[in-house]
Formats: sequence, C-alpha cells, structure tokens
Amino acid sequence: MNAPRLDVIALVVSDMAASLAFYRRLGLDVPAEADAQPHVEAALPGGLRIAWDTEDVIRSFDPGWTRPEGGDRIGLAFRCEGPREVDAVYEALTSAGYRGHLQPWDAFWGQRYAVVLDPDGCGVSLFAPSEA
Repeated sequence: MNAPRLDVIALVVSDMAASLAFYRRLGLDVPAEADAQPHVEAALPGGLRIAWDTEDVIRSFDPGWTRPEGGDRIGLAFRCEGPREVDAVYEALTSAGYRGHLQPWDAFWGQRYAVVLDPDGCGVSLFAPSEA
C-alpha cells in the first residue's frame, strides 16, 4: 500500500469574499466569481491545492462542528523574495486594514519574519532568508 500524499490544504472561513480578497493580495490566483461560492479551490506551485469552505459547508456534513476559539485554525507561511519584501508585504497588508500580529523582525533562526492575521484570525507568516 502506498502512503497517502498531501494534496489539499483546506481552510474553514466565515466570510468567503473577505478571505479570498486577503489571499489574492498574497498572490493566489482566485477568480472574482469565486467570492460567492461555498467551496473554492486554487492550484499552488508544485501540484498542491488550497481550498476554502464556508462554515456552513462544514456544518452540512459535520453538524457538531463549532468554530475554534483561542487559537489559529491553520498556519500558512508565504516565502517572500527577500527581507525588504517581507517588510513591504506586511506594510501593504496592514495598510489595507488587515491586522498585524508580529511586525517584521530578524528572527534568530536566520529569517526576516512577520505575521499578519487573515480575516478569520489565522496567522499568516511572511518570511525570507536574512541577508548575510
């Protein structure tokens, strides 16, 4: 038997249009007409897919599902071209009204690193290798 292969990263969202607008700003190619859909998928480099489902979709097959409290639903990390791009993307997102969680900083593990919250409060990391 072959091992399972990770194929889809799925996010549960409370507002599809708001979530997709955020992820479009990070470069994901999602058509505008997807904003009104209860389930949306987009291809990622390397063959993975990302999917968004509304809370109502999840409750349709898991009636006992409740919205998580006190933490992220999932953590995603977007690699930027370089340290300056981490700062620029963070600034662009927070200037557009998204909540910053950790301002850009030079992490001890050798990356320029920042975290912005998506519309559902999930931490989305922005990173790039630190310049030598």
